[in-house]
Amino acid sequence: MFHPKIADIAATRHILKTFDLRASKRLGQNFLIDSSVVQRIVDAAEIAAGDEVLEIGPGIGTLTQGLLEAGANVTAVELDKKLPAVLEKTLEGYENFKLVQGDILKVDIEKLMPPNFKVVANLPYYITTQILLTLLEKKLPVTKIVTMVQKEVAERMTAAPNSKIYGAMTVAVQFRADVKVAFEVPPESFLPRPEVTSAVVVCDVRESPFKVVDENFFIKVVRASFGQRRKTLVNSLVGAGFNRQKVSAALEVSNIASDRRAETLSIEDFVNLSNELLKSL
Repeated sequence: MFHPKIADIAATRHILKTFDLRASKRLGQNFLIDSSVVQRIVDAAEIAAGDEVLEIGPGIGTLTQGLLEAGANVTAVELDKKLPAVLEKTLEGYENFKLVQGDILKVDIEKLMPPNFKVVANLPYYITTQILLTLLEKKLPVTKIVTMVQKEVAERMTAAPNSKIYGAMTVAVQFRADVKVAFEVPPESFLPRPEVTSAVVVCDVRESPFKVVDENFFIKVVRASFGQRRKTLVNSLVGAGFNRQKVSAALEVSNIASDRRAETLSIEDFVNLSNELLKSL
């Protein structure tokens, strides 16, 4: 069966008109209309024939089509109840496509996907961070997550210590994945045009994260450390309810000066600090 490319402005407008659709601001919808961007996302995800891929928010099937054409078996989860009927037509004939209507934050992904799957998504920007961190924190058998995000979010995800944008989200993501920006995507690649530049981020999920004793406690310490960025690490942690003497002792054992601020610590520093603090509880 011949399938015309969906990633085209004329094709996208035809689909939207045919199904009387409008991009939902509430759901953060912007439809990709640049086929070269679709191909670059597929390439960034290193899609090979037979790969199992979870797509979040397939929309009208633009990126989905690129994944399917590359030979992936795509399971897509779509929240918008209007779109399954659209996808039934736009992706008609693709036997390697499965659609699940629902909320990705509520779907049982482990039952849905086989081991060693990849995630590829053009996520709504208002919920990008929540979905990404949820996927990583669930410790799913996922090898790679490739997602479109706001450029500013991509910069935060890949930030290094000693920068203003290095924060709790940076540490939480980099703790579980090796993160890099694959490329930027201009507003004109979408319909309607968003007000921001986008970027495609590749997260190669770590098989064995850093040697932390208790991951939940580690995240608690990280968030507390960044809770009051202008304060020293000691004061931030004490302000979050930690005992001052225990914090000072843990810092000393971890070889972290007491006057440092959270944004100067590496992930290894946070791991050492959380492990030492946990010993004192």
